[in-house]
Amino acid sequence: MFGDGPVGNEVWIRQMTVDAALIKLDEYLDRAFAAQIGLVRIVHGKGNGTLRCAVRDYLRRHPLVRAFRPGGSGEGGEGVTIAQLKLR
Repeated sequence: MFGDGPVGNEVWIRQMTVDAALIKLDEYLDRAFAAQIGLVRIVHGKGNGTLRCAVRDYLRRHPLVRAFRPGGSGEGGEGVTIAQLKLR
């Protein structure tokens, strides 16, 4: 997903360790911000909630994130977090 190609509005981190997922998420948020993507979808899965909690705690402190919320009906529910980035 990364590299020199275009960045999309979604990143998948399902079934990753918390450490690996947060590294991938941080890289993705930097690229999404640079591409001026205002709303991103983070797919972490439901599981036991460990990754979901870690992602949301991380987003709470991230300087590029304006707000975030759980995915709604039709967006993936608790298996997804929707984040709004601060645009330049």
